[in-house]
Amino acid sequence: MKQYTYVTVTYSGVYQHKLQEHRKIIDQYAAEGWRYVDHIPVHQYARGEYGSIDLVFERDVEE
Repeated sequence: MKQYTYVTVTYSGVYQHKLQEHRKIIDQYAAEGWRYVDHIPVHQYARGEYGSIDLVFERDVEE
């Protein structure tokens, strides 16, 4: 059985600077035994830039 968790990353201010935040979160969750699965856009601006995304992680759980 799998357990899932979602972490919201919100982009604000200088967009390019915030692009590094997701890497730190993925590394942190990997160290805790989670596997990065994908991201889901939660908010997107008219120009196509993301306002926020959910990072999706999973791990095995014992039944």
